[in-house]
Amino acid sequence: MNAVVSKRPFVVLDRDGTVITWHNYLSNPDQVELISGAAASLRALSQLGLGLIIATNQSGIGRGYFDQLTLGQIHERLCSLLETEGVRLDGIYFCPHTPEEVCHCRKPEIGMVEKATSQVGLDPTSSFVVGDNWSDIGLGSRVGATTLLVRTGYGRRVETDSTVKPNYVVDDITQAASVIEQLMKHKQGR
Repeated sequence: MNAVVSKRPFVVLDRDGTVITWHNYLSNPDQVELISGAAASLRALSQLGLGLIIATNQSGIGRGYFDQLTLGQIHERLCSLLETEGVRLDGIYFCPHTPEEVCHCRKPEIGMVEKATSQVGLDPTSSFVVGDNWSDIGLGSRVGATTLLVRTGYGRRVETDSTVKPNYVVDDITQAASVIEQLMKHKQGR
């Protein structure tokens, strides 16, 4: 019998260009580097009672550039860097498919959020999606979350696309955390 997971707000974070520096098809764990301020920002969000997950498209697997073992090593390195700074993620979800495979998990599709909803109790409509690409904003919009486009990674270029409609545009993860904190305080009537 499955235990019922109570629902709560989360921050759904894109990985590359949002939490870590962007590399084209990152395949070397030694290249994992946190964006300046990322650890402190995630720690602050966690202290607000928000869950933290990464949701990342990783078509490099489907393209044969690296395998799931390598991706696991990259995520171990990411978690290690964050844990050194007092941050623990509630989960990392990834899509290994190429866009041509038309799967249900590749952002902006909602499969990763659905999985997190059942596994860790993510409440989509009270959550936040933070990312640097149109697919992150599309995912957030589709699940009813508040969306924040960061200008790091692809963000500056995506910001100029009038078809992408985030709720907020911010410079980086640090500013995203500040906006989310203000929204949480407003919601709680503080």
